[in-house]
Amino acid sequence: MDAARIEQIINHHGCEAGSLIQILLDIQNELHWLPREALEMVSEKLRVPLSRIQHTTTFYKAFSLVPRGRHEIGVCVGTACHVRGASRVLEVVQNVTGIQPGETDAEMKFSLNTVNCLGCCALGPVMEIDAQHLGRLVPDKAADLLKNYQ
Repeated sequence: MDAARIEQIINHHGCEAGSLIQILLDIQNELHWLPREALEMVSEKLRVPLSRIQHTTTFYKAFSLVPRGRHEIGVCVGTACHVRGASRVLEVVQNVTGIQPGETDAEMKFSLNTVNCLGCCALGPVMEIDAQHLGRLVPDKAADLLKNYQ
């Protein structure tokens, strides 16, 4: 963990407690997770109890307290995507990455999760990689897309 970079992120937001969530998001964007040491630095600099920061990080699903891969994959398994073949897309993603939903591969390249809706049901089945929505997927297309992230 680069303590100087964490401090820079905190200072960028003016050391304001009201910026806690954005600070945590920026740190996670940098590190791909929120290590305890970073949370302790945030607590100290913002003068916010560590327990409040831990509550925030466990309340919001967007935060991860375990290391995540460089590329985060979310496969929508909501109703619209499900009926259009999301399970086959998910199966291909699992085969290509070698991981199951909720896991990160050993090389820290990919983290995989399923989501109930990405808000673009007309494009289903949909997969999100690093916040980029990829729609109208078929298994072969999903496999080809993942090759771009190898």
